[in-house]
Amino acid sequence: MIRYIRRAAALCLLLLVALLVNAARVMLVEAEELDDNPANRRGAIARWAEPRGEIVVDGKPVTGSRDSGQQLRWERTYRRGPLYAPVTGYASQTYGTTLVEHAEDAILSGADPMLAPLPLWNDLTRGRSPGGDVVTTIRAPMQEAAYRGLDGKRGAVVALEPSSGRILALVSSPSYEPGVLSGTGPGVKDAWTRLTTSPNQPMLNRALRQTYPPGSTFKIVTAAAALDAGVVRDVDAPTDTPDPFVLPGTRQVLPNAARGCEDASLAYALQWSCNTVMAGLGVDVGLDGMVGAAERFGFDDPTLRVPSWVARSNFDRDMSPDQLALSSIGQFNTTATPLQMAMVAAAVANTGEIAQPYLVDRTTTDGGTTVDRTPRRGYRQAMNPSTALQLQRMMVKAVEEGTGTNAAIPGARVGGKTGTAQHGLGNTGTPYAWFIAWAQAEGSGRPAVAVAVVVEDAEAARADISGGGSAAPIAREVMREALRLEAESRASGAPGPRGGPAAATKPPRPVGPPGGRPTREATPEAARTHQPADLRGPPDDGVRG
Repeated sequence: MIRYIRRAAALCLLLLVALLVNAARVMLVEAEELDDNPANRRGAIARWAEPRGEIVVDGKPVTGSRDSGQQLRWERTYRRGPLYAPVTGYASQTYGTTLVEHAEDAILSGADPMLAPLPLWNDLTRGRSPGGDVVTTIRAPMQEAAYRGLDGKRGAVVALEPSSGRILALVSSPSYEPGVLSGTGPGVKDAWTRLTTSPNQPMLNRALRQTYPPGSTFKIVTAAAALDAGVVRDVDAPTDTPDPFVLPGTRQVLPNAARGCEDASLAYALQWSCNTVMAGLGVDVGLDGMVGAAERFGFDDPTLRVPSWVARSNFDRDMSPDQLALSSIGQFNTTATPLQMAMVAAAVANTGEIAQPYLVDRTTTDGGTTVDRTPRRGYRQAMNPSTALQLQRMMVKAVEEGTGTNAAIPGARVGGKTGTAQHGLGNTGTPYAWFIAWAQAEGSGRPAVAVAVVVEDAEAARADISGGGSAAPIAREVMREALRLEAESRASGAPGPRGGPAAATKPPRPVGPPGGRPTREATPEAARTHQPADLRGPPDDGVRG
C-alpha cells in the first residue's frame, strides 16, 4: 500500500514540476509574444483603465476623460475640439492616436518611466503611474483669431515666435470634433466613415501635412539666394531683366501681374511681386545655389518634428533652366507646408537664423512636477544677417506701399509678402492665396511673431483671389493678438506670446467605481455630443489603441 502511495506522490511531484516548468516557459519565453498577440486585450484594458493626462493651452486643459463604465473604461473628451484638433489630434480606443496625443502618448498614458516615483518602480510593480500632462506653446487668443479668420474655408495658419521657434498658433480648416472618435461601438465607426469620406478632408492637418505651391512667397528665398551669392549687390539697382521674359530654352513668355517690372530693382520686384525679375535672378543664381538656399530654409528635410512629423517641403535638385525659373517664383514642382513658409518669415525676422520649431513647452507629472522641458535649439542659418536686414526693409515696404497693405498694423513694424499660387492641370485650378509676415512692436527689440497663411477658397471668383486680399487680413489679426499679448506681458511682468501661466489650473482627475457607471465628467461636454462637419482618411502616424 505504501508503495502505491509513493508512486502516486512521485507522479504528483512530477506533474507539479511540469506545471512549474510550463509556467516559467510562458512567463519567460512566450510572455512578449503573448503580450503582442492581437487577441490579448489585457494591454488595451490596462491602457484605458485610468484617465489620460491633460493637454494644456495657456494654463488650462483642453482635454479631459469620461468614465464610460465599459471594459475599456476611460474615454477621451475635448474642450473646443475643432479649435484645437490640429494640435491635440485624437486618442481613440478604436483608431489609435495622432499628433500630440500620439507623440506624447507615453506621458499622457502614464507609461513613461520618468513619471514613476522611483527608478524601475513600474517594472517591479507591473503598473502605470497616473498620466502626466503636456503643456503646449499655443496661445489661445492667437489660435482663436486664426480659426475665426479662416471661417471654415480650406486652409491653414501657423504662427511662430521667431527668436525661440515656439509655435504660437496652429490651425487647419475645416476642422472636426475629435471626441466623436473616442470609445468603441457603431457610433464611433459611423463618425470615422463620415469624416474619412468627406471631400473637405477635415482630418487632414493642412498646417503640417499638406504641401502647396508657395507662389510668390517663395520669392523671399530667391531674394536671399541672390543677395548671399552676390548676384545682387544693390537692391535698388536695375536688374537688366526684360519684360516680357521668355523662359530659357523655350518660347514660353512669363507674365507679370504688376506693372513697371522691366529692368526693375530687387526692392521693386518684392514690393510689387514681379515674376520676371525673380525668375531671372533664380536662373542667375543657378541650380546649385538655389538648391542650397532652399535647403538652408528647411526645404527637402524629411526629419522635421514638432514633435509630430511634418511633411517634406520640396525644391527639385535636377531641373532645366526654364524649370528653375518657374521654381524660383514658387511654381513648377516647388511645394511647401504652411509651417515651412512661417519658418521662411521667421528667418527674415530673426536676422537669418531659424530656431527649431516646437509645439510642446514641457511635460509634467500629474502633480505638476516638470518631467522634461523643450530647450531652444537652432535649426538652420538660412542667410547672412546683412541679407536678412535688407529683406526686412523690403518686406516692410511691401506692407507700407506694396501688395501687402492689408496686413498693416498701426503702431507696429510689419513686413510681409503676398503670393497667389497657380496649380492644377495647365494651372486651371482655383489659385491658393498666400501671405507670410512678421510683426514687431514699437519700442521692442525684436519681432514678436512670424506667420504664414494659406487659403484654398474654391467658391471665390478666380480674379478675386490674392494673397493680399484673402490671406493678409487673417495674418494681421493673428499678429495683432501676438502684439497685444506681448504688450500685456511687458506691463504685468508675466510671460507674453512666449507662453501662458506658469502652472496649469485643471480640475481634479475624474474618479469612479471600478467597472461602475460614470460618476462625473472631466469636461462639460461628453465625448460624443458634437457632430463633425466632415473628415479625412486614416492618419499615417496612428497606432492601434
